[in-house]
Amino acid sequence: MLVFWKERLVLLSVPKTGTTALEQALGPVASMAILDPPQLKHAPIYRYNRFLRPMFEKVGGDGMEVVAVMREPIDWLGSWYRYRSRPFMKGKPASTEGISFDDFIKGYIKGDKPPYADVGSQATFLAPRANGTGVDHLFRYEDQPAFLAFLEDRLGREITLPRANVSPQMALTLSPGVERRLRDKCAEEFALWDSIPLRG
Repeated sequence: MLVFWKERLVLLSVPKTGTTALEQALGPVASMAILDPPQLKHAPIYRYNRFLRPMFEKVGGDGMEVVAVMREPIDWLGSWYRYRSRPFMKGKPASTEGISFDDFIKGYIKGDKPPYADVGSQATFLAPRANGTGVDHLFRYEDQPAFLAFLEDRLGREITLPRANVSPQMALTLSPGVERRLRDKCAEEFALWDSIPLRG
């Protein structure tokens, strides 16, 4: 999470949406860069609302706007699957080594998810709170030019992103039946994604 106090902007770090590269590019100019622990670095709206927003408001930070990025749900899950296939994960319960993408998705849509498929939910991460706290500016991960243009305009600086924390490249296929089950089970993910306008 990055906080830009003068610009009244908070950038949430949705996992697997390129925020590590943004942290490297903008961390040095942010008022606050929360990089650890992961529970705070990747604080969702509900955690921001409970812990950070009240603290900011007590020191004159009312009116902070929240910006975040969401990735197309299947692509997001594919990134998690590829990330967990990396050699350093070998032998760990969360490793996807030897597991097909279909089986990864089947695990993800279970009520009791196996460790390798327990990766959270973008819709839950971004869900607004009853008091109105939510994401003010939500961009599609695939709409990078519009997202970066927004940040450059808001922060008054040009942004060049490094490559960071990139998942291994591999072709992934999802059988039609498993995709239908995913879309039915996680309809809120796809509905939220579909609601984000293309600005580019």
